[in-house]
Amino acid sequence: MVVAMFMRWDGVTAEQYVAARELVNWEGEPASGGLFHVAAVDEHGLHVTDTWESAEELQAFVATRLIPGTTQLGIPGEAQVEIVPVHDLFTPAYRPA
Repeated sequence: MVVAMFMRWDGVTAEQYVAARELVNWEGEPASGGLFHVAAVDEHGLHVTDTWESAEELQAFVATRLIPGTTQLGIPGEAQVEIVPVHDLFTPAYRPA
């Protein structure tokens, strides 16, 4: 079942996000099941919205790649995460074949 993941990580900067993206390399080596990723940074910290083919694939990525990477970089604090089933998914720029 496709899920959406909404994450808020207070205090994380754009520079820390870029460092994690480069170290974990989720763009160069996409995780199995990852469908969509958007990140934003404001005065509170990092906000991420993802869609995944399943919660299990998301959790595997977090456990085996994301957390080890953020730990290695010394990124402080803990993310607030909500995972919910996707009711509908529409991306105007993407038209499945």
